[in-house]
Amino acid sequence: MKSSKTISITIPFALVRRGQAVAKEAGLSQQQLAREAYRRFILQSEYRQLRDYGVKQAKKLGLKARDVSLLIKEYRKEQRSLSVTS
Repeated sequence: MKSSKTISITIPFALVRRGQAVAKEAGLSQQQLAREAYRRFILQSEYRQLRDYGVKQAKKLGLKARDVSLLIKEYRKEQRSLSVTS
């Protein structure tokens, strides 16, 4: 099975020029820049889905943003104490 796939896309010329400048500045090829943009877009999409799920669950439980922060701190503290005693 192939570990990659070649795709063909059309990009507005102005965006290509900007991408070329960014790639050159970063020391990347156009292909590397495109792969990184693709990867980041997917990660942002997954993050938004997770955030939206968390907001929905917090509302369902009647939690405010401050409550969530405190619960996270409490959970992390418990996890640290468990790892120290293990």
